[in-house]
Amino acid sequence: MGGGFGRRLYGDFSDEAAEISQKSGKPIQLVFSREDDMAAGTYRPASKYKLTATIKDREITGYHLVEACVNGNMYNAIPNFFPAGAIPNVRIDTNNFESNITTGAWRAPYTNFLGFAENAFFDEIAEYLEVDPIELRLDLYEKAKGNQEEFGYEYDPEKCIAVSKLAREKSGWGTRGANVFQGFAMYYSHNTHVAEVADVVIRDGQPVIEKVTCAVHCGVVINPLAAKNQVEGGIVDGIGHALFGNLTFKDGMPEATNFDKFRLIRMSEIPEIEVHFVESLEDPTGLGEPSLPPAGGAIANALYKAIGKRYQRFPFALENEALG
Repeated sequence: MGGGFGRRLYGDFSDEAAEISQKSGKPIQLVFSREDDMAAGTYRPASKYKLTATIKDREITGYHLVEACVNGNMYNAIPNFFPAGAIPNVRIDTNNFESNITTGAWRAPYTNFLGFAENAFFDEIAEYLEVDPIELRLDLYEKAKGNQEEFGYEYDPEKCIAVSKLAREKSGWGTRGANVFQGFAMYYSHNTHVAEVADVVIRDGQPVIEKVTCAVHCGVVINPLAAKNQVEGGIVDGIGHALFGNLTFKDGMPEATNFDKFRLIRMSEIPEIEVHFVESLEDPTGLGEPSLPPAGGAIANALYKAIGKRYQRFPFALENEALG
């Protein structure tokens, strides 16, 4: 089930096979057609965020995140992620809406959407304050140091700083020339800190994602090749679902039941991906999921610089046919 990710957590298909075998009294092989799979699947949750910040004397003094999510909400730990400890007043509100459409885990559960929303929002703040977006975040990470006991946050500000600086250095941030538009994102999830810089260029009048530079702090890297593959896979998945993957429902059923109507990223659309690991002797942490959440934010921030449009919902191709 390569690419199934959270789908393999649910055993409904094995239950169905067992029931058919029991009723027929024979061993059976159950095979879903693509149409069966897409019409009776477990879909990723739909989430929406409203983010608000207060600014006084050019300092961020308050942060308010309101989440609305279908069939669930963010894990209890996420309110203790960044920017907890970095901003004096932080409030997180969650709301759950029930639906008869079955939903379940998707790669980097919940943080996949939140990582995009948060990073796009902090770039808006950086623009408002007229400061470099990486410097804005580095300043916030510095403020978070020493506040762990008071705020109880889970992320490590030192590691946030390490990956942000490494991604800035390796991507040539701000030095690639006027024709390369760069966007930054940093996110902590599954005990791992990841920073990404996306490079967007304009070709034949259309924006193209040319390269993604990624810095990862995941403790000691035991298998470098496998680790690199995990990170690359998460980035490709993140890019693909930021740009494409729209699925609509009518009367509780998906309107797309095959890939002629459900757009996925193609091999030719995958950018160059450069991965760097922060050297560490700490215990290894998660790696299959953390590189996905920053991808959407980095791309959105780069696209804004390239074409002047803020993307605030997935997939971006819904608002710009040129990306499709």
